Amino acid sequence: MRTRRDQTGVDYLSDALALLGGWSREGREIKRVLRLDDAQHAALTERVKIAADALQLSPSIRRLDGYTQIRVGTPNGALTAGQVTLAARIEDVYRAVTSD
Repeated sequence: MRTRRDQTGVDYLSDALALLGGWSREGREIKRVLRLDDAQHAALTERVKIAADALQLSPSIRRLDGYTQIRVGTPNGALTAGQVTLAARIEDVYRAVTSD
């Protein structure tokens, strides 16, 4: 899959991901690490699974040493609109579960 670029050649998906603080690309995946307690992790995981199902994505969400690690990948490694959309939804969920 080719990188999505606008008419000027700018990779708008990478630009959109860069606007979501804390997300980075690592190989074929985008990733985010969040500091959450166990209850917040459980709430975030449930909400993210619903959004991911709607976007037909399968993020990897795991808990390690007080942190929640999220990875979203694609088989071909190209950044997709679905990944960026899911990252944005995860940010919304993160704000919601940490403001409670």
